[in-house]
Amino acid sequence: MGLRDSLMKGLSRSREALSEIFYMGGEVDEEFWETLEDTLVMGDLGAELAMQVSDDLREQAARENLRTSRQLKEALAKRLAEAFEPSKRDPFRALPSCVLFVGINGAGKTTTVGKLASEALSLGIKPLIGAADTFRAAAIEQLEVWGQRSGVEVITRKRGADPASVCYEVIDEAEKRGSELVLIDTAGRLHTSPELMRELAKVVNVTRKRASMPVAVVLVVDATTGQNGLSQAREFNEALDLDGLIVTKLDGTAKGGIVVAISHELKLPIWRIGVGEGIDDLQAFDALEFTRALVGGEDK
Repeated sequence: MGLRDSLMKGLSRSREALSEIFYMGGEVDEEFWETLEDTLVMGDLGAELAMQVSDDLREQAARENLRTSRQLKEALAKRLAEAFEPSKRDPFRALPSCVLFVGINGAGKTTTVGKLASEALSLGIKPLIGAADTFRAAAIEQLEVWGQRSGVEVITRKRGADPASVCYEVIDEAEKRGSELVLIDTAGRLHTSPELMRELAKVVNVTRKRASMPVAVVLVVDATTGQNGLSQAREFNEALDLDGLIVTKLDGTAKGGIVVAISHELKLPIWRIGVGEGIDDLQAFDALEFTRALVGGEDK
């Protein structure tokens, strides 16, 4: 299955929710525009952005005489793509690079680290994994499995070790080994716990100060959490000054619009999206490809 096919399959639930409104007769009437706006809101795009997108598309349709389902889908896809914050630098391609993965438990951080390490190795990049989640033995074991599977070295320390010191040591090892890409998994944090967020901020600050290479702090968000994912992103961004996002489990939700909402509100780029459990289902993000898959638009 190609990347586009994988994306189309992964976003099928979200697309079904949006596509229903395009099965209209011949008229693009007031009811159509109201339904479009409501559907965008229900897809977790957010009320304000949904209204902006709907109003802009209505004006464009009148100006350019867009009447067919295909024309309107393509116009909607392009308008939604404009809502994303563009990426100035992909930390997984612009090397050398150190990436800290943050997020709540269950979002898919550890699996994402493993997939990205495996992908990097296949591209001839020399990665190094750091296990800074020292609270959960299972997280360290999971990373070690990924490391063994892909042939990537995993730097671990005993359970309960200070996460900031672990990050410091990982950077030391990366410099000694000449690693071009350092991927550090951190412990899951509830965004509602100020104490835990302060501790994570320390980890981020130590890593940023110690590393001679650029450091990117990436929030991994589970798309199935919907608006709660947006709340998480707000809190993590306020505490850590995030650089970008990875959104996982898009194949498990009908509310793919949350990806647009988070990127638009927080002005953060989306670097990768997960549209399935396979290693190839973690894809580099392309805004127009994503929105075409979301609304059912097609390349002309």
